[in-house]
This record gives sequence, C-alpha cells and structure tokens, in this order.
Amino acid sequence: MANFPRTEPTILALVQEMIAGLTANAATFPNLPVVVSAPPPIPSLTLLTAGYTTARDAAMAAQAAAEQATTTKNANLDALIDAMKKDLRYAETTTSFDDDLLKKIGWSGRKTPQDLVAPGQCRTLEAPRQGEGWVFLDWKQPIDGGKPAAYKIQRRERPAGDWQDVATAMDSETTLVDQPRGKDLEYRVLAVNKAGDGEASNTVLAVL
Repeated sequence: MANFPRTEPTILALVQEMIAGLTANAATFPNLPVVVSAPPPIPSLTLLTAGYTTARDAAMAAQAAAEQATTTKNANLDALIDAMKKDLRYAETTTSFDDDLLKKIGWSGRKTPQDLVAPGQCRTLEAPRQGEGWVFLDWKQPIDGGKPAAYKIQRRERPAGDWQDVATAMDSETTLVDQPRGKDLEYRVLAVNKAGDGEASNTVLAVL
C-alpha cells in the first residue's frame, strides 16, 4: 500500500493526479465521499485544491514582503547607527570628553581605566584520576579578584618540602606527567595575571 505524501508539493501533485483520474473514471468510482467538482459551498477536491493554492500564493507573497521589510528595516537601522556615531564622536571632541556634558545627551565620557588586581583564590582543587607517574588535576576559577591570565601549579613532597612551580595551565584543568614516583606529593594551584599571584588553593595528595 502506498504511503500518503508528507510535503506540500507531493500532496498537490497527488490531488491533481486524483482529480484527473477520478474525472476520467467516474463510472468506476460513482459514490465518492468528497466529489471531484461541485458548485460552492459544497466541498470538492477541485474547490479545496483551489483554496489551498490561493492561500499558498498569499503566504508566499506575505513572506517575500516580510523579508523585504526586514531588509529595509535593517538598512534604515544601519544608517541611523552611522549617523548617531558621527554625532557622538563630534560631541566627544567638542566637549573634550566631559562626562557631565555628554550625559546631557545620554552619553558619557571616557571611563577611567581601573587598575588590574591579582586574581582571588582557586576553589575546590581535586585529583580525580592518577596513575603511575601522572596525575590529573581540576579546579574552579576564583570568584573574586582580577581575571586570571593563567594558572600556576605547584608541588611539594610531604610533610614539609618546599613548594616548587611544576607547570602552567591556561584552563582550569591539567594533566601532569613524569611526576616523581613512590613519594607522597602534595599539589596546589594559584591563579596569576600581570598584577600578581592569587592565594593558593586547597591542596590535594597523590602517591604516584
């Protein structure tokens, strides 16, 4: 058994073929539930097909008009933005970027650059996976301080070894390889930027 078509073009093609076939073979199909043709308002395949095609053409015309309207709107918006920027640049120059004067037209002067500050403390350092000579570390970035530029990973031998820089990471996770084996090692992470180092994170232990 054939499957009923799912797209509009194939549905339209089928109904046109049905109208032609049913008209040519009326004796074979004498009692159709929906007749091929009848005076309005009696529903018929011909009338319903015409209604669909009229509505389809109207929808296509409306869509084309909407697309043209959107294009026109965007062009006008671009022109408006360009004009606004020209006036704002003029106002900035005329007032020497005076904030009080520029606020009168809804604008503002140059923002005072803020000094860069060191990042805050990295959070919840973990070592969820480790193996012979390697350890995977992940942590959460600081929630205060300046934006980190990178992360410094430090290591020491327990219980009281000196902290040493062993790697730098750009993201909040890293895998360290070629680590000393058979030792109790402790790791921590510090967020860093040009202003300095943040407070060290919590520590995690690893025996590799």
